[in-house]
Amino acid sequence: MHPLILPVLAAALVLALLAWPLRALLRRRQLRQQPFPAAWREILRQRVPYFRQMPADLQLQLKKKIQVFIAEKPFIGCAGLEVTDEMRVTIAAQACLLTLNRRMGYPQLRQILVYPAAFVVDRVHTHGGGVQQAQRQALLGESWTQGQVILSWNDTVQGAATTNDGHNVVIHEFAHQLDQESGSANGAPPMAGGAARVRRWTEVFSTAFNQLQQQLAQGQPTLIDGYGATNPAEFFAVVSEVFFEQPQQLAAQQPALYAELCSFYRVNPMSW
Repeated sequence: MHPLILPVLAAALVLALLAWPLRALLRRRQLRQQPFPAAWREILRQRVPYFRQMPADLQLQLKKKIQVFIAEKPFIGCAGLEVTDEMRVTIAAQACLLTLNRRMGYPQLRQILVYPAAFVVDRVHTHGGGVQQAQRQALLGESWTQGQVILSWNDTVQGAATTNDGHNVVIHEFAHQLDQESGSANGAPPMAGGAARVRRWTEVFSTAFNQLQQQLAQGQPTLIDGYGATNPAEFFAVVSEVFFEQPQQLAAQQPALYAELCSFYRVNPMSW
C-alpha cells in the first residue's frame, strides 16, 4: 500500500464527518422552504384540533417541523398496519408540538412503530426474594432509549381529538424521548440554564411529585393523573400532557410547575 493512501483516506473521512452536519442543515432548510401539502393541511384540520387554536407564527413553525420530521423519521406499521400520510401527519404534529422554538427535534429518535390499537408486551417482574414472574401488559404507547417510540393508532387519534382532558399518548411518549436524550428517563430532561436552572427544576418537580403522592394516599381528587405518581419520569410525561391540554388548570393549581414547563417547552399554551 502506498504510504500516502492511509493519510488521504483519514483526511477524507474527517472531511465527510465534518460535512455531514452541514448537509443535514441544508437539507432541512430545503424541506422547510417547500410548500406544505394541501392534503396534509386537511389532515391537520380534521385530526389535530389544537392546531387552529395556535398563533399564526407557531402554526407556520409547526408545519415546517412536521415536514422535516416526516422526511427524517421512518414510520413502521406493525401487526399488519399500513402506515398512511394521515398517520404520519397526525403523529408528527403532536410530537413536534414539544419542540416548538427549538432548533433540534429528537436527534436520537430512529423510528416510530405504529400498531392498530393497544399492543401487548411480555415483561418479567422481580418480587421480594428475587422471585421473577412473567406478565403480559397491554400498552397504548412506549418510548425506548434505543431511539424508538411505539404508539397505538386508535389511542393516538383519540388523544388528538380530545384536547382538554389531559391525556395524550403522543405527547406522553415524546416527552419521554426528550427525557431520554441524556440516558435513562429520570424526570429531568437536558435543559439550558446551568446548575441553578437544574436545581430549581428539581425543587419544583420534587415538591409537586410528592404532593401528588400525598393527595392520592389521602384519596383526594387530582388534576394530574395518578399514573404520574409512579416515578419522576412518568410524572414529567404526565404533567407534559396536562401542560398542553389543561394549561389554565395547571397554572392555577401549580403555578411554579407551570412556569418551569413554560420555560422548558418555550411556549405558553394559556395564550392559545
